[in-house]
Amino acid sequence: MTVSLFSRYQIGPYTLSNRIVMAPLTRSRSKQPGNIPSRLNAFYYAQRAGAGLIVSEATQISQQGQGYAWTPGIYTPEQIEGWRLVAEAIHDADGIIFMQLWHVGRISHPALQPEGALPVAPSAIAPSGMAFITNAKGEPEFVPFVAPRALETGELPGIVRQYQQAARNALSAGLDGVEVHSANGYLLDQFLNSTTNLRTDVYGGSIENRSRLLLEVVDAVAGVCGSHRVGVRLSPLGTFNDMGDADPEALFAYVAEQLDARDLAYLHVVDPSYGGHQTTETADPRGVAIMRLIRERYTGALIVCGGYTRERAEAAIQSGQADLVAFGRPFIANPDLPERFRAQAPLNTPDQATFYGGGVQGYVDYPTLKQQSGEEGLPDFSVLDALNGCESP
Repeated sequence: MTVSLFSRYQIGPYTLSNRIVMAPLTRSRSKQPGNIPSRLNAFYYAQRAGAGLIVSEATQISQQGQGYAWTPGIYTPEQIEGWRLVAEAIHDADGIIFMQLWHVGRISHPALQPEGALPVAPSAIAPSGMAFITNAKGEPEFVPFVAPRALETGELPGIVRQYQQAARNALSAGLDGVEVHSANGYLLDQFLNSTTNLRTDVYGGSIENRSRLLLEVVDAVAGVCGSHRVGVRLSPLGTFNDMGDADPEALFAYVAEQLDARDLAYLHVVDPSYGGHQTTETADPRGVAIMRLIRERYTGALIVCGGYTRERAEAAIQSGQADLVAFGRPFIANPDLPERFRAQAPLNTPDQATFYGGGVQGYVDYPTLKQQSGEEGLPDFSVLDALNGCESP
């Protein structure tokens, strides 16, 4: 039987209605103070419950793990209750959601850290670029990153426990599983890559040592959730946040093999083949090769993302290169993306000015096909704005 984007798929204990995944999307719209998910966030996710699987926006496991203004956490009772609203809304819409667990490491700033401390990292190497914070007036501001503090060896079990407790909190809030974020230049990715990990202890040097923290986190989280409710995200050949490795093929082949042995729900890989661009026609041969290598070494469910069109996604699934495909920006502007794909209907264009921070506009006001045709009415946006209670602009 020919498989397609619309074929059912089994991930762990869950039967997905299709193979279209909503990728994790930072939107910086948590309720303030406290970085708490609100009813507005719940409405946003429920709109998109037609995805076979939703992976939540990256969610910090502790205040130390936060790197951007207004992103949600999963470490306080209020945050847990906020996520309960989200989980209930998605389940009422027959959706499935995993929470992406996040520690940004050095991609932070003292303004976001407990008591103004330095961000932490495997090694004290400052990233280039700017941090997105709020100033003393609560207004958004971009400021240069600072050099982080290198974590002591004795601190790393505490980091593992933070992930473990975050997973426990996510389950208690009613989410269906968790995804360990080890991609895009954040803490676990910083440990993996040789350009950001210059350690000389058991967490640095060899590929096995640099992979140690990720695998310890995965094992600890699986001990809470069961391995079939745990996914992992990787970004081989990724350069975002100054990433790079001396031998990425060997590194990610090893990591894929180790994760394969753990019988996880899935592996989620940011495919470097097209550089995340839908308009790129020619694939990068090195990206194609490393994705083929990962597919060989990881025999479980493989989710890919990164500039996929509907056509490329169908080709990847039908060829066996992937089992599911995640879409990010298309889901921002198209809450009914699976329905639009099935009908081969035009897609709404996302408004980049409203990606981060704010309320209803550019968040839950993109129309569905049925709303555009007049078959369904638009929600009362004034009521939805009141659901947020967020002070962000």
